[in-house]
Amino acid sequence: MKSLTEIADSLKGYDPAHLSVASALSFLDKLVDPIKDLEVLELDAALDRILAGDLISPLDIPPQDNSAMDGYAFDGSVLHDPAGEVELAVVGRVLAGQAWLQALQPNQSLRIMTGAVLPKGLDTVIPQESVRVHADASRIRFPSSAVQSGDNRRLRGEDLRRGTIALRDGERLSPPCLGLAASLGQRSLTVYRRPRVAVLSTGDEIESVGDALRAGAVYDSNRYSLIGCLRRLACEVIDLGRIRDDPALLQQTIESAAARADLIISSGGISLGEADYTRASLGPRAEMVFWQLAMKPGRPLGVGRIRSAERTALMVALPGNPVAALVSFLVLVRPALLKLMGCRAVPPPLLRARSSGPLAKKPGRTEYLRGRVRVDGQGQLRAEVTGHQGSGILSSVTQAHGLIVLPHDSGPVESGDWVEMMLFDGHL
Repeated sequence: MKSLTEIADSLKGYDPAHLSVASALSFLDKLVDPIKDLEVLELDAALDRILAGDLISPLDIPPQDNSAMDGYAFDGSVLHDPAGEVELAVVGRVLAGQAWLQALQPNQSLRIMTGAVLPKGLDTVIPQESVRVHADASRIRFPSSAVQSGDNRRLRGEDLRRGTIALRDGERLSPPCLGLAASLGQRSLTVYRRPRVAVLSTGDEIESVGDALRAGAVYDSNRYSLIGCLRRLACEVIDLGRIRDDPALLQQTIESAAARADLIISSGGISLGEADYTRASLGPRAEMVFWQLAMKPGRPLGVGRIRSAERTALMVALPGNPVAALVSFLVLVRPALLKLMGCRAVPPPLLRARSSGPLAKKPGRTEYLRGRVRVDGQGQLRAEVTGHQGSGILSSVTQAHGLIVLPHDSGPVESGDWVEMMLFDGHL
């Protein structure tokens, strides 16, 4: 296991007093080793878990050629005269889930329903609305130009071929993934163990929800925001509550958490103020680095490891301001946590839109503005900020669709310039 110093030395231009977001992400990626413990879950319990190992398709999907719509199935070789008209006898009907075993002549057809297996020798389906049906339903007529040979046929294995990879190792199991696994007859899936994440808030200035609010105090919001993010990721949460500014108690709480958790997340107490105790409370079992990140909001951040007698846990110390803590989690902790979970690296999709107004920005740090997206009168996407952007204004996050990302090296944004937005959907 590399020390934090060795990891830091591997980063180009590493400067803990002014670290870029890109360097911080690289550091975290090198620090985190994925969980290897496995468990087997029934399909209906596997939502949002991370697949362990490739799922190989045991069969072709679909298993046979079948009809893509309600209509009439026939041998497409009869469509030899594009200018002519085709007349076919209707000799039977086949429904989804049934099999037609009798042979048909080229001038014969079958009434067929969506999903029904195409009998041998039939390769084309004409929609029912494209034919004229004889009064006794025994014959159909239609122009040859109404359909081409092979139309409206779903081919065997066109979705998945037997022996190919259906889902890859590290796939986060979304509802469509579970449906795909079910289509392959899988009753259960092997997944990586859920990460155990301990969460605590620090500071004498915060009160627990439900307690009387003292003069000068605020309610603890960070724990609820962070726990909500963790539960969206299907993590096992260990809620350590609010810890007052007592260095001995903080050290005891964190070291005790390290014996149970894969990751410890704290908020508050990592700046340079006289009452910022988290830095001084980690004790001899901690190997930590503290950064001043070139990002807004979320400048102070601490990262490292905490050793217990049994194991070593990762730790991330987030800033105390509510928006700074949440943005730091989304931008930095969430990607590291996904790697810890065994999830394949998938960069968050960024939506491009034109800025609704000018945005002040100096090169040298990455800025994240809370923003909304709307469609203007010309049908173009416009991004606009949701009011004041102070790091304590959590209401501006509740009104936002995502974070407008202003890159490290960029300068001011003019109205109408292109900007990119990291949407909250799928993150919060």
